[in-house]
Amino acid sequence: MASEKSRITTAQLALMTAAAVISLRGLPMMAKEELTMFFYIGFATFLFLIPAALVGAELGGAFASKGGGVYTWIKEAFNQKLGFLAIFLQWIQNVVWYPTVLAFAAAGIAYMIGKPELALNGKFVGAFSIAIYWFATWITFKGTEVISKISSQGFLIGTVLPGVTVIVLAAIWVAQGNPVEFLNVPSEQTTLVHEVSGRIHPRLIPGIQGMGDIAFLAGILLLFAGVEVHAVHAQELDKPQSQFPAAIFLAALISFALFTLGSLSMAAMLPYDKIDLQGGLLVAFDQAFARLGVPWITNVMGALTAFGVMAGVMSWISGPSRGLLWTAKDGQLPTFLAYTNKNGVQSHILIVQGCIVTVLSSLYFVMDDVNVAFFLLSALTIGLYLIMYMMMYAAGIKLRYSQPDLARSYKVPGGNTGMWIIAGVGFLAVAFAFVVAFFPPTQLPVGSPAFYVGVVMAGTAIFVAAPFVISASIKKKPAAKTGSTP
Repeated sequence: MASEKSRITTAQLALMTAAAVISLRGLPMMAKEELTMFFYIGFATFLFLIPAALVGAELGGAFASKGGGVYTWIKEAFNQKLGFLAIFLQWIQNVVWYPTVLAFAAAGIAYMIGKPELALNGKFVGAFSIAIYWFATWITFKGTEVISKISSQGFLIGTVLPGVTVIVLAAIWVAQGNPVEFLNVPSEQTTLVHEVSGRIHPRLIPGIQGMGDIAFLAGILLLFAGVEVHAVHAQELDKPQSQFPAAIFLAALISFALFTLGSLSMAAMLPYDKIDLQGGLLVAFDQAFARLGVPWITNVMGALTAFGVMAGVMSWISGPSRGLLWTAKDGQLPTFLAYTNKNGVQSHILIVQGCIVTVLSSLYFVMDDVNVAFFLLSALTIGLYLIMYMMMYAAGIKLRYSQPDLARSYKVPGGNTGMWIIAGVGFLAVAFAFVVAFFPPTQLPVGSPAFYVGVVMAGTAIFVAAPFVISASIKKKPAAKTGSTP
């Protein structure tokens, strides 16, 4: 049993998990799928979110005292090189994620200043993303005190409040007799609608003629990623065997409700061709508040969503990189990356991280359609993260046999058979989504499909190869220096 000091409740763990998963950034992507969003959200919830949480809980509880997170899990199951690959992918996918979430913040600022057209201006989005990221990095150098103050309010003010607002607006929209737009999807969108007796009806299951028709599955799966972060808290429950599954199912229900109702609200208010991936939520606010005669509230909502995004970035900017610092001190990275400044912040890793974010954000400068650049980065992000998840599922199965007597505060129910089923289902789901991520979506004007596929494949190959190249090129001698940020 957990000590009185560290004990948490089922509800607390459920809310912690939901807060880690939920982001309004994903609402436009799901709204773009109209009523077929139920198919994608159901896939992500039951075949990804729940298996990842259960397997992550077992591994997190078993190795909580050793630290290192996914690095330790994979190292214990296989070897140190694969452990380094896993933590590297968890870190780099977060780095690739920043330009996508900052594009959403850029849209919020565009609406805040009354110039919504800037949300689709690649130069503005790129410049904003780079500038804000380096500002956040500079703040992070000063330690966690400022970050904690900003991020503590960011989730409620910048995520929950706008999310509830768009749901209320949709209810008002329908009550006033306005058209429900997800019932009026253009007939040429055969993935989303079909003809019955001469009438167009929305689909609940997408009409699939090729892999490109379900390419959004990869991006939607990303919205539910990260649940394993809080799996380490399973041992802090009084009865982890029963309470942890209950917490995860509750978190899944909360995530399902907010994602579904928020996305459905957008789909109800916005015509199909008005939903863009990083500004769609603000477009919904703009249209609804203008009809209600209070258009200025859209500017306020733009500011709130931007604050929510930036608070989230600040809270995450040093998190995954701490795991990389752990491997640097373990001799898996060049010694200069183990450097920490006087505030204990991994400043050299953050500088390298910022340079990568700058390069990736520059895609917005050269691509004609910001939506395509946004989704391209999302596809690359989820591809990297899904590789890590496949390794995690494999580790869960392997450790049941290689370390059967390992003390586990929580165990996936059903013995080894239960682990094979839960981890196996999760592995197959993420493997399928990984393949789908390489196909350009038919819903977006990607231009040259070959360019799209080439960028995703090349990016994935480079980032997967990077940790092996790094390991082969350095001497393994742990070192960590403390001083001032240069």
